[in-house]
Amino acid sequence: MPINYDTLINWKIPEVEQQLSKRDTILYALGVGLGGDPCDSNQLKFVYEPNLEALPSMATILGYPGPWHAQGETGITRSHVVHGEQGFKIHKPLPVDRAIVGLTKVVGVLDKGKDKGALVMTECTVRDKVTSEVVCTLTSTTFCRADGGFGGPAGPGKPQHPIPTTAPEMTCDLPTLPQAALIYRLSGDYNPLHADPAYAQKAGFKMPILHGRATFSVAAHALLKTCCDYDASRFKNMEGRFSSPVYPGETIRTEMWRAGNIISFRSTVPARGVTVLNNGRAEILP
Repeated sequence: MPINYDTLINWKIPEVEQQLSKRDTILYALGVGLGGDPCDSNQLKFVYEPNLEALPSMATILGYPGPWHAQGETGITRSHVVHGEQGFKIHKPLPVDRAIVGLTKVVGVLDKGKDKGALVMTECTVRDKVTSEVVCTLTSTTFCRADGGFGGPAGPGKPQHPIPTTAPEMTCDLPTLPQAALIYRLSGDYNPLHADPAYAQKAGFKMPILHGRATFSVAAHALLKTCCDYDASRFKNMEGRFSSPVYPGETIRTEMWRAGNIISFRSTVPARGVTVLNNGRAEILP
């Protein structure tokens, strides 16, 4: 069945309660490449229990509702769904072993045309279960490649953050593991697109692709390393638009430009000459 705009824009996504443990925090960091140098104390604090800290980008998996669009009659073709945009804003230090609750709402549905797909925008508010304080807020856009042409509104879309035309001021190359998607999925995103070769080929890819949130997190690691000297308290928010998939095992290069507290960035896979994350913007405190 096709997307019904009124049904989807009013879709009720159940609240998610999540009991975080230090194991969850460590597993997430390992899944996005931290610990590549087990003697690097800067990385070790994100993957080892004493004085454990959460990576800023771990915000993106908190309160994650899973494949809600595959439940019931949303009209979304799950096999042709990819991540379009991601963002987060941190309001207080992310917990490493505490209960949180996340409430996700559909805030926009755009019809880009019969052969151009549809965009579904969501926002998630993550709160401490005990205190009800807001920990972080998340924004996400899902690109439904097979579901355009249902007669919904075509816009307005979200303005894209411009990337400078000058040469990047900073560059950071980070490798991903061939098994990166198989590790990352244990943080809560079990979409077979990232694990099952046959499913990935049905969706039009030569092999399982890396999760968009994992690509986003590798870029966040590059920002944390290059612009924060691994001081997570300085990392306040980040957003970007996915423009091409990453295959596990590829090296991601993040190019950065600084303007005060704002870092503009994009990420590429140099081996294939493709941009995989674009129109990036992050706020980093001095």
